Amino acid sequence: MPAKKYLTWAAAAFVAFYVVTQPDGAARSVETVAGGLADAAGSVITFINAVG
Repeated sequence: MPAKKYLTWAAAAFVAFYVVTQPDGAARSVETVAGGLADAAGSVITFINAVG
């Protein structure tokens, strides 16, 4: 599985490059992902409360 290993390293290098060259954009991206996860968790909690 060397291709998977190389893709993982390439993705990590890209993320590091993005954080170094565009810290504001990287911060906004993390904030957007965190907000999406929080919204998804809230939806799951709403569903569970409605079922129970």
